[in-house]
Amino acid sequence: MGQVLRILPIILQAKILKQMKRINIPFILPLACLLTCLSLSSCQDQHKKTDVQTIGSIERYDDEINQVIPEEAVIQILADGFDWSEGPLWISEGNYLIFSDIPPNRIYRWSQEDSITIYLEPSGYTGDMPRKGESGSNGLLLDPDGALILCQHGDRRVAKMDAPLNKPQPVYKTLIGQYGDKKLNSPNDACYHSNGDLYFTDPPYGLEKNVDDPEKELEFQGVYRLSPDGSLQLLTNDLSRPNGIALSPDEKTLYVANSDPDRAIWMAYEMQSDGTLDNGRVFFDATEKVGKEKGLPDGLKVNKKGFLFATGPGGVWVFNPGGKNIGMIRTTQATANCAFNDDESALYITADMYLLRVDLKSMN
Repeated sequence: MGQVLRILPIILQAKILKQMKRINIPFILPLACLLTCLSLSSCQDQHKKTDVQTIGSIERYDDEINQVIPEEAVIQILADGFDWSEGPLWISEGNYLIFSDIPPNRIYRWSQEDSITIYLEPSGYTGDMPRKGESGSNGLLLDPDGALILCQHGDRRVAKMDAPLNKPQPVYKTLIGQYGDKKLNSPNDACYHSNGDLYFTDPPYGLEKNVDDPEKELEFQGVYRLSPDGSLQLLTNDLSRPNGIALSPDEKTLYVANSDPDRAIWMAYEMQSDGTLDNGRVFFDATEKVGKEKGLPDGLKVNKKGFLFATGPGGVWVFNPGGKNIGMIRTTQATANCAFNDDESALYITADMYLLRVDLKSMN
């Protein structure tokens, strides 16, 4: 659509100039104004959506879903044209959303007033040597002090932006980049415990050749806990592609997605008092949907009532706290991640080239 908008004024301009040769001079001023307006409209951000557009559908498998998604809700397209959108994060101080676009190494900002603008670049790879693959940031979150934390694929670390949220700058401090003496693969997603512990996943997706990359130093893909004192603990290396991660509201359960097409599952682990995990169980197995629907288990979020919104084959799967699949936000796209706004009255979804929103029933 952006290309059409850029080309259309040029075509019209040529036609109008041709006609100007046949008309009197008094018409030149209004025609010039028209040309100016057309040129301005062609400069609109190619990602911006100026009217309400929708995509996909919301499927309801149990009446319980009506407690979280109103019956009249639709999947709204807020913006499109991205390479692979990921890591949405709502910023309450300013009422805007930021999210990663991984391949171009960039973070965008969306607000109802300003639509789409570039927020931060580079976001995940700060090196000088050109590289291929998914080099940008992935998961985004705020630390207990309100600073922006980034899972950086290209730099293979979890880092903190050393700048205020309202004045972003690509200046970063490394929180963790190694396990022992070996580089991490490419941190993907993360969540904070109320005690300040940071839990994160480390699959190989940010490496140029994925799991076969010669620069890969670890022989496994891990789930880790980073303590406030800087100590790092490997919690499990049993998952082949650990991805999305989130805690239950009571912090007794840690959910982890495994985005392996041969074992497309969501795991649930019991949190121990020392921050370790025990009694891991398959929360839900979606392997049979792989290949039939776009996408794999990826990013996920849990609302204040314990309902789990997990991206996977087909869109966003909605589970009640007991683990029952009560509905699906069917985006029709490979869907990467999601995030709530402050009062959980909206769910923002990153799905391939799209930024989407679904209105929810506020949990407040």
